[in-house]
Amino acid sequence: MHPTNKAARIAGAIYLSMVLTGPFSLIYVPTKLIVRGNAAATANNFLIHETLYRLWIIGDLWTHIIFICLGVALYRLLSSVSKPWAVAMLGFVLVSAAVGFLNTLNSIGAFILFRGADFLNVFDQAQRNALGMLFVRLHSQGNFINEIFWGLWLFPFGLLVFRSGFLPRIIGVWLMINCVAWLVLSPIALFAPSYYDAAFRFAQPLLFGELAIMLWLLIKGAKVPALVMAVR
Repeated sequence: MHPTNKAARIAGAIYLSMVLTGPFSLIYVPTKLIVRGNAAATANNFLIHETLYRLWIIGDLWTHIIFICLGVALYRLLSSVSKPWAVAMLGFVLVSAAVGFLNTLNSIGAFILFRGADFLNVFDQAQRNALGMLFVRLHSQGNFINEIFWGLWLFPFGLLVFRSGFLPRIIGVWLMINCVAWLVLSPIALFAPSYYDAAFRFAQPLLFGELAIMLWLLIKGAKVPALVMAVR
């Protein structure tokens, strides 16, 4: 197998693993544990489903670790196209992962408050639940802030795909549009949250650019003959 094709398939496999862990941490567990506007019910869910909560934390952390690995794999694949843009892509990935790691502390803080500890005896249970819910909300807001970086890294990535010659140009354009979609969704979530769900549904087709490149890398790899011809 040609080294470029091999690098593309490795990147696709890493991308797939992140697609498997990401929805679990970002969608499945929060919908199971968090009850909007009800701190007591949320606290009860956290305590009853402690194993699921712990898997949430692990899944959250591993998603960011996999994201870093993906950034490195894509840098290896695309740095020959344009090193400055590849560095920019990897830089945004690293910042996003750092924000994600710090944001996970909010979930841990919420659980500590819900569970209680000796040093928290100065607060009654209702107060601890309210404070725990605050940390849950902070975790959610942290994800909305991170959407900026979920978008930013896709612009250099899409540009590199577009210029590469061994990956479809249309997917490169799609990735750059995907970038714009996240950059629009993030401020809506932070400053006009009542419109976020509708905006997200409207933008969903634009967000499938990542799914498209992941499947292409995994199934098709890199168009090596086109690359060889370009080099010649």
